Amino acid sequence: MNNYHKFTAYLLILFLSSCGTYFNQPITQEASKIGEFSRSTQKLLDLPPAKDPVEIAVYNFSDQTGQYKAVENGSTFSTAVTQGGTTILIKALGDSGWFVPIERENLSNLSTERNIIRNTKQEYIKGLNPNEPPLPPLLYAGLMLEGGIISYDTNIVTGGAGARYFGIGGSAKYRQDRITVYLRAVSTSSGEILKTIYVSKTILSQAVDVNLFKFVKFQRLLEAETGFTRNEPVQLAVTDAIEKAVRDLILEGIIEGFWSTKAGPEVDKLLIDNYKKEIEEANATELYDRYLYKRRADNVVQASLGGAFINGDYINSQWKINSRIGYKRYLDSNFNLNLSINKFNLANDNLLNEGFVSVDASLGYNILPFDKLSPFIYGGAGTNISDDFRSIHPKAFFGGGIEYLLSEKIGINMYAENNFVFSDDVDGLVRGTRDDMYLRLGVGLNFYIGNANPKRAKEKAEEKLKRKEERDIRRNNIEKTVFNNGKKEERAKEKAIKKEERSIRKNNMEKSLFKSDTEGETEEMKPSSEEEN
Repeated sequence: MNNYHKFTAYLLILFLSSCGTYFNQPITQEASKIGEFSRSTQKLLDLPPAKDPVEIAVYNFSDQTGQYKAVENGSTFSTAVTQGGTTILIKALGDSGWFVPIERENLSNLSTERNIIRNTKQEYIKGLNPNEPPLPPLLYAGLMLEGGIISYDTNIVTGGAGARYFGIGGSAKYRQDRITVYLRAVSTSSGEILKTIYVSKTILSQAVDVNLFKFVKFQRLLEAETGFTRNEPVQLAVTDAIEKAVRDLILEGIIEGFWSTKAGPEVDKLLIDNYKKEIEEANATELYDRYLYKRRADNVVQASLGGAFINGDYINSQWKINSRIGYKRYLDSNFNLNLSINKFNLANDNLLNEGFVSVDASLGYNILPFDKLSPFIYGGAGTNISDDFRSIHPKAFFGGGIEYLLSEKIGINMYAENNFVFSDDVDGLVRGTRDDMYLRLGVGLNFYIGNANPKRAKEKAEEKLKRKEERDIRRNNIEKTVFNNGKKEERAKEKAIKKEERSIRKNNMEKSLFKSDTEGETEEMKPSSEEEN
């Protein structure tokens, strides 16, 4: 019963601590508010101003998937994605500041209204004011945007987990969909397609639930459940993809020289460099956010510690320590050659405890070479040599394991391998037809020598140097500020001292003048000697 209570408390704590959405449930009506930013909105707004904004027309940017919302029972005529792609695109173009959007989606409505204005002026206003100016002409676009939402893929990734114990259980599920947007820029003067932009965006849906089904007493059943579901809005995902496409179109136009920033070539170059890095990362990324660039250097030094377990003619085998040091050389991203030396003991209870050294060579294969976490397999041959050199036997072995990169230079690995010795005399007893064998398990570290990706290493070195320069500039600015403040304080002190000296001199002069005037008055008041006589 105590275990039951502990499990219940643990499950409730886990649920309560991880369900922020659960405690923000909408239980009251909410007022309207300004629409949220997508993840790409701020990036679009942060672009520097354009030198000359371009007039641009959008006739139609709509849903081309033809898909409808999936429902469990029956059918629905609601579309899977928004039908307002044109409106979203026009807003993104206007928000960027690089384009002047021109109304073309409902051009017939605009033409009708202009005809009404023109007729009204001709019939009524002209008679009252002959100098009334005519209606100005419509703007025409130098560029026209075409394209649309061309794909909506559902359930590209699904998964979840759950557990139940004595009537108490919980589960978590997730699903990922994906939309794809194509945007192309067309020159109105020649009809040439200048650029085509391709952007995709994933849409995440999550569900968490906890339930209880328990007989608390005889004929007393307690049943309860709770949970929540969170779905990323499809409209917000479409907005994100369209705004990303507009931003990429602006940067592609800067690269091709179609337009430029008001700030000048230096800012243009900075934007282009950052965009090219983004393109490289995108090209090195597969569908499920796997970065396909080389992570492991060609030369590796290995060290590991584990155990060895003999499977021979005696019973009651024991685990003994196995230590290994080796060298690995990658032939390409997947295949590698391994050389290693192992020191270990093989033992049975009260019967055998003998030390060995093995020299091994093998060919390995990395299953996921571009991932931090990668399984691997290997196989090869070697020689077992006993400590007293009385027993020397060839062998073959195969094994597998998993490696995780802690950094670009260090990886941790776990492995298991089985060694088949071509002799039945490893344990000192020849019995039966089967040769002796032994198992080895271990955990170790891989130390990578050199750079796996020189280009990426160069970029990191440049970024590091750039950050250092920025720190030096900030430090120099701080020192200059402190120095200038110090000089200001010194000047203020000097000024105060000079002011004080001037005040002292002025006071001294006033005292001298006062003293001389007093002495003159005294002399005038003093009688002469003749007057005294």
